[in-house]
Amino acid sequence: MEPDRSEYERRLVEKAQRALVAISLGEDAEALDELAPTAEEPIARSEETKELVMMLFGECSAMVSTLGDGGSAPVKVQVFDEDGEEVSIDQADPPVRTAVRTLLAEVHGNSEAAQEQVEIALANAAPDEVDSLVLQALRWTIRLSAECLDRDLPVAPWISDAVAD
Repeated sequence: MEPDRSEYERRLVEKAQRALVAISLGEDAEALDELAPTAEEPIARSEETKELVMMLFGECSAMVSTLGDGGSAPVKVQVFDEDGEEVSIDQADPPVRTAVRTLLAEVHGNSEAAQEQVEIALANAAPDEVDSLVLQALRWTIRLSAECLDRDLPVAPWISDAVAD
């Protein structure tokens, strides 16, 4: 018997909170362990990962909108190479490209396109690339929430609870 949807979502939020705590402590491997799917079947595992990533990017989108004063003040997304030089999105590593495209789709209200980006990555990317995408979502969640909290702007309670620890 499967748990009801609200119980499942509560568990996803708790996993994300533990991963945010780990990533804020610089523990990438522990963060990935926290987000490891609990389902046995590969399809269910992929679905759980997709839902976690989409939840994180959805919150990142909300924080970008908040920081951009509801869209009236532009928020710039920049991509940097290993040397710290800004590069175009097309020159970025595949997981970074996916992360940027997913975030931009969410920010522009196109959740379907965002979900497609994540689904393509989960279906085609190597495991280390999927890990990189997940870590990117966690890092952006941490950075955006810190910026929002520094400016006394709203952050989802489940995120502020995790980053306040």
